[in-house]
Parts: sequence; C-alpha cells; structure tokens
Amino acid sequence: MIRFSLICGQNHDFDGWFSSSEDFDKQKERGLIACPLCDSVKVSKSLMAPSVSTGRSKDAMAVATVDAHRRELVQKMIELRNEITSNAEDVGKRFPEEARKIHYGETEERGIYGEANREEVESLLDEGVEIAPLPPVPDDVN
Repeated sequence: MIRFSLICGQNHDFDGWFSSSEDFDKQKERGLIACPLCDSVKVSKSLMAPSVSTGRSKDAMAVATVDAHRRELVQKMIELRNEITSNAEDVGKRFPEEARKIHYGETEERGIYGEANREEVESLLDEGVEIAPLPPVPDDVN
C-alpha cells in the first residue's frame, strides 16, 4: 500500500491509501476519490516529504507521534466499520444482485454489505447503483 498526501480544490489536506500510483489514477478518473471534508472530487496529490530516519531522538518523538495518530485513525476506522456492519445485512457474494434489486425497487431498501469483484463494482457504478467500500482495516490490526 502507498500513502499519498492529497489536496482538494478547496485546499483541504487529507491522506489516501492506494495499492499503486495507477490505482490512484484510475480511482480519480472514475470520481471515486472525494475530500472527506467537502466531498469535492477535484483531488490531486500534494507534495510529500519522504520518511527518512536520521537516528536523532527528535525522529523517535516524531515516530511516536505518527504511531499514536495512526492508532487513533485505525481505531476510528474500526469503529466506523463496526457501526456500518452492525446496521446492515451481510449478503456475501450476492451483493451485486441485492444492490441492483434495491436500486431498481425490486426489494425493500435497506443497508447491505458483501463481496464484489472489480468487474461487478464497475458494472454497478456504470448502472448508477450507489455503493461504497467498507473502511479498510490495516492487516497488522486484523
């Protein structure tokens, strides 16, 4: 995973995690990246300083601060994910089918989550079905 510092058209700074630079480009092109503060999809990468360790105690303090901030963010992601999954139905691999049924009014509107591959996600988005991925939880805390 690669972390990019991002900035929206309203100059809000935020971070995003992507599997590659190409993944960021594809998601941006599809309008899937939005500012968490204003929902603007006019998002671009901002300058990032590389993370370099010099061995000074100031660096250790910075790492501790980053680690504490990361733990807080991961905890919030876990809480958000738990809130979503506790108030929605897990439809597993039937997710694309159930999402379409809800979208087209063939079944009652309700919160659902489940599994879909890239092609299924793209097809749902092309049809105008409103979907979003669950907040990811980093592997080291699973």
